Amino acid sequence: MTSICKEKLACFFFLILSTFAATYAQDDNKVRIIMIGAHPDDCDDDGGGTAAIFAQMGYAVKFLSVTNGDAGHQLIGGTELAKRRFAEAQEAGKRLGVVYDVLDNHDGQLMPTLEVRLQIIKKIREWNADIVIAPRPNDYHPDHRYTGVLVQDAAYMVAVPNIAPETPALKKNPVFLYFQDRFQRPNAFRPDIAVDITKVFDKKISALDAHESQMYEWLPWIGHYADKVPKDKAGRIKWLTETRRQEIRAEVRTALEKWYGKEKASAIKNAEAFEICEYGTQPDEAMLKKLFPMLGK
Repeated sequence: MTSICKEKLACFFFLILSTFAATYAQDDNKVRIIMIGAHPDDCDDDGGGTAAIFAQMGYAVKFLSVTNGDAGHQLIGGTELAKRRFAEAQEAGKRLGVVYDVLDNHDGQLMPTLEVRLQIIKKIREWNADIVIAPRPNDYHPDHRYTGVLVQDAAYMVAVPNIAPETPALKKNPVFLYFQDRFQRPNAFRPDIAVDITKVFDKKISALDAHESQMYEWLPWIGHYADKVPKDKAGRIKWLTETRRQEIRAEVRTALEKWYGKEKASAIKNAEAFEICEYGTQPDEAMLKKLFPMLGK
């Protein structure tokens, strides 16, 4: 058998296996979610509580970091840091009950190129995602901004068969959502969905605690509060819980009231909110309740 024939045969079996995997996933009635961040720890920070709830319900959740995080530290970098951050991400994934993938793109150097767009299209297709959540494309960090742009650029293409044909196109376009942020220009975040994560907030903190190089080293150093970080494990968890608990903004509280009712919403201490992207499937309220069955409970 010639090398060309072997290559064609390998491609044939790859397509068969990929199609089987996609069909198997479609037979599973449970919602499939992929959260996409620029760096290892971004998804945990922005959607860790919601991911924990989905995982507890037995749903398939994947975190995808578009860069390997090899620049985010004051003392180490490159391959050494990338390996450490990958290990931290795997531990965080175990604590949340999610799959954690990390692409090998350099931290701080991300650009919205065709190459990276194709990487993201393939990951969304392979996961057969029903929900895709990513940053909005306005943010202080260029990696965050470009991750938002890349996912937006993938939103239509995931269903186009002739784009990245080696990975079968999705038969439906997922619902694309944005993580909550604080930025006001050119437009402020709109909380279309708000999820009560009070009961799983400790799981979110546990996942963030796994990212030791970030939570206790890099972010405190670059933020000039390294002296505030406790040395002992228990003290760090308490400190992380206190510093990562965000006040629920008025517009998010209003969204909670919509989904949970005013009485239940008033007792919610921790929440994560998401905005519907104009690209991808546009869900109505009934569809959102199906995709987020925890709403109102």
